Amino acid sequence: MSYRASARERALSLGLAGWVRNVVGGGVEILAEGDPAGISAFVDWCRHGPRWASVDGLDVLDEPAAGELADFSVRRDG
Repeated sequence: MSYRASARERALSLGLAGWVRNVVGGGVEILAEGDPAGISAFVDWCRHGPRWASVDGLDVLDEPAAGELADFSVRRDG
């Protein structure tokens, strides 16, 4: 299972909405909305990802939720 699919699975287990996609240069971009405890747990998970992943760094931007997302999806590469 890919990092993106694993991230989607973890986000859904935490009751989050949003999306995940690969970006040029080998990175991953994630937008997630949900309760603060769920977001915090998800960010902690993203720092290492699934056991086979190699995470070199994590940048987190805290922005107000738009509240327009109902599911968590894997998007095509951005």
